[in-house]
Amino acid sequence: MSVADPALAALEAEVTACRRCPRLVAWREEVARVKRASFAGEDYWARPVPGFGDPAARVLILGLAPAAHGANRTGRVFTGDRSGDFLFASLHRTGFANQPTSVHAGDGLALTGAWITAAVRCAPPANKPTPQERETCLPWTVAELGHLPDVRVVVCLGAFAWDAALRLRGALGHPPPRPRPRFGHGAEWAAEDWTLLGTFHPSQQNTFTGKLTPPMLDAVFERARVLAEHP
Repeated sequence: MSVADPALAALEAEVTACRRCPRLVAWREEVARVKRASFAGEDYWARPVPGFGDPAARVLILGLAPAAHGANRTGRVFTGDRSGDFLFASLHRTGFANQPTSVHAGDGLALTGAWITAAVRCAPPANKPTPQERETCLPWTVAELGHLPDVRVVVCLGAFAWDAALRLRGALGHPPPRPRPRFGHGAEWAAEDWTLLGTFHPSQQNTFTGKLTPPMLDAVFERARVLAEHP
């Protein structure tokens, strides 16, 4: 899970040791004890999940939170669950990832030009962090962005991530936009430092129903690349 950049590696160590949210700590550790039957023989990560990718990224991909039996098990964001399968396949097709699948943290996946992180770093019950948990986790993303100076585009995976990105801008000292930009698939809002792009979250709820298709997600990442290279 470690990254080569010393500053990011130090931040990763801080993130993974965090125990600030008692409800999330209890849940992530309970899931690791009980486990899903198909993963009964595995040791779960059961800690906060740090970001992952290219320290020179111009595209930041922001998700909601680790999946209980995905990243909470594997220790790498979006790794080991169906949402990640859909996401990494798209990143591979659009040139951001060296392979289309990711099943565990040591499987050779590498990102180029992109960094993936989550608005909340611990798996929440029912996949729903509380507002307080969201705010408690925000400083970790602020710190992470401080070590990713080349970011020009933030791809928000779902409405929760879109809201988190706007809150992130506020935490970085920017005034709230008026009117507030609305989330939608393909939504785009440009600011002086980076552009927000919205996409439906690659959850099974969206991908199995056809609300989000591979061409739809690919189009968002292709647009992200254009904006990152020619803002």
